[in-house]
Amino acid sequence: MSITRTPPGPELRLLMSLAAWTWQGSGPDGREIAHILITHTTALTDGSTAVTAEDRMRRLSACLGGLTGAREVIPELKPCLQLVGDYVLLHIPGASRRLRLPTRRPWTELVTRTGQAILLLGFDPLPQSAGAARLDAYLDAALAGDRLLFGRVQLPPPTPSADVCSTCGGSGTDPISGRACPDCSLHCRLEP
Repeated sequence: MSITRTPPGPELRLLMSLAAWTWQGSGPDGREIAHILITHTTALTDGSTAVTAEDRMRRLSACLGGLTGAREVIPELKPCLQLVGDYVLLHIPGASRRLRLPTRRPWTELVTRTGQAILLLGFDPLPQSAGAARLDAYLDAALAGDRLLFGRVQLPPPTPSADVCSTCGGSGTDPISGRACPDCSLHCRLEP
């Protein structure tokens, strides 16, 4: 009998203290890609040491599948992004809730189109109220001090439903011609 140990999920205290930012930028290959930065607020360090806060962020990295440093190959993590209406959520395995990411329509459209984003996990605290200039300074300092971890997060692959026509999506109308879908079964046909 073999036993596989999985890292424990992040504690609620950590989840409640996370701050997140999203933006569009260039990837290493020059193509446009979505970015996500997750840090913790100073609330996580109140009453505990910075080492403990860093340990918690490293545990979060382990829960996500193991992010790496800037000089290493960025790993592809398990699909953990989820689109729900206009919202983008980050699923952290072992956590009781999903982290809602702050997004704008162009960023969400980029994630929808590419199916992925680069996740940056910062060890040092940064309040959610930080503006663009402070965020840039944080990224510069964290990168120089090797205080960021990187990973590539993805949307889950689309799964066609067995009971919905792959051509019309169940509408009964061919999306190209606008006529009745020639490929769908009777369950897709509109009732008169």
